[in-house]
Amino acid sequence: MPLIKHGAESADPWDYVEGEAELADGGYFTVRLSRFLAEAPTLADRNTRVGVRLVPDDDVEELVPYLQQVQLIEIDFPKYTDGRGYSQAQLLRRRHGYTGELRAVGHVLRDQIYYMNRSGIDAYETVRADLPSVLDALKEFSEVYQPGAGGQVSVFRKRHGS
Repeated sequence: MPLIKHGAESADPWDYVEGEAELADGGYFTVRLSRFLAEAPTLADRNTRVGVRLVPDDDVEELVPYLQQVQLIEIDFPKYTDGRGYSQAQLLRRRHGYTGELRAVGHVLRDQIYYMNRSGIDAYETVRADLPSVLDALKEFSEVYQPGAGGQVSVFRKRHGS
């Protein structure tokens, strides 16, 4: 799947390791939160980069003690109608100050990308939207009404200076 970040298609060195499959030595890999939590002490000792994939049922609070050790957090959007990933991204960015890469994976549509970005997601793995579509989606609205993870000033604050 194409990976889009920083306004361009990028090569993706990360591999998602499903279930309990063996982890290769070295490299970059992501695992489900449950596996990461079970193996966190041994994963920290490996000479690899470690990422975590969150599914909608995962509790972000369980990951908080490990945020300094995680270089990538993938947020899975299993279907268009499931918006829990937006909340997970907002919590990671705004409440917990996560500064690493937040990547949307799964059912990522062009219509969602602007809102994913407002929630703090900065990379998109999608076969449903090409680069020009993603870039257009990110510029779709010039003003916002609610605060978001990106720090864009809301219309209310602009108008009232507070």
